[in-house]
Amino acid sequence: MSLSAVLLGAGPTPSPTPSGTTTPAVPTIKDAHESATQAATWVEQNWSTWLAIGLRVLLILAIAAVLRVVIRRAITKFIDRMNRTAQAVDGTALGGLLVNVERRRQRSQAIGSVLRSVASFVIMGTAALMVLSAFEINLAPLLASAGVAGVAIGFGARNLVTDFLSGVFMILEDQYGVGDTIDAGVASGEVIEVGLRVTKLRGDNGEIWYVRNGEVKRIGNLSQGWSTAGVDVTVRSSEDLDKVRSTIGDVAERMSKEEPWNELLWGPIEVLGLDSVLLDSMVVRVSAKTMPGKSLTVERELRWRIKLAFDAADIPIVGRAPVALDAEPTADPTAGMAAPSAYASTTSPQSVAATPLAPPSVTK
Repeated sequence: MSLSAVLLGAGPTPSPTPSGTTTPAVPTIKDAHESATQAATWVEQNWSTWLAIGLRVLLILAIAAVLRVVIRRAITKFIDRMNRTAQAVDGTALGGLLVNVERRRQRSQAIGSVLRSVASFVIMGTAALMVLSAFEINLAPLLASAGVAGVAIGFGARNLVTDFLSGVFMILEDQYGVGDTIDAGVASGEVIEVGLRVTKLRGDNGEIWYVRNGEVKRIGNLSQGWSTAGVDVTVRSSEDLDKVRSTIGDVAERMSKEEPWNELLWGPIEVLGLDSVLLDSMVVRVSAKTMPGKSLTVERELRWRIKLAFDAADIPIVGRAPVALDAEPTADPTAGMAAPSAYASTTSPQSVAATPLAPPSVTK
């Protein structure tokens, strides 16, 4: 029984008047005493329940707040430790070869933001459901409504959800990072910023591409692991192959010992052999394993050194003669003229046959 019902039930009964109307009766001290006694009894019977519910709600909120703070601080310390590790190797040989500080910083910040948001949502959402259950509220309709609303929002913003989820997995799997050169299908270039929804690329001509993560179906990362520098040298077919190999070997040995090429080269420069043999020329293939993204730099330097070494060793570098294009035929001056017609001559059989007949003469 509620407190209002107790008070209403304890009130005096109105008395009728001679005119037929009723006037409220004045409560007596006895009636007030009975009402107060019933209210005090109701409170005494239910205060323990109220206190238990209140303490339970406070305990749930306190545990949720403490747990949220602890987990967020743990995630922040973990991210800071990752950044300190990246900064510790910055400037060293390992840092120059394998670690990009800006890439590690952005990746760690993105991962930390995602983890903190997920932790806060899970903890506070669970706490809210536990508080509602403490008040004995049926959560089944609420959960069903939330499920329907989530499905509707998911269909309405499916592109945004796709971009976000794709960005999360790209960052977690470290598919690419700041400083990498990638081919994303829709655009290619150097990565300058990695976000949860959009990735920014700097193109070869300086343009900036904003690529939605959900639109990327395949990624070709040109900056992970190692790269291969390949140079083709074309010489005459009558050239001494041992001399060619020895000259290229000398170039490779000197280049591997000089800076900065000794750091950019991750393997020896090798003469793989003849790539093709023609009647007037042959192609020698030279290859080397390099630092990621530095293959073009190594190829240019290697071509430069091979050309100088071949000139000193009197080994000419030849190439195929350009294919001569067929000369355009001279225009026929009569091409635009119509073919002669048999009707052009008045004496031709066609012209005579087409001449109208003269009308017959009338004789008197």
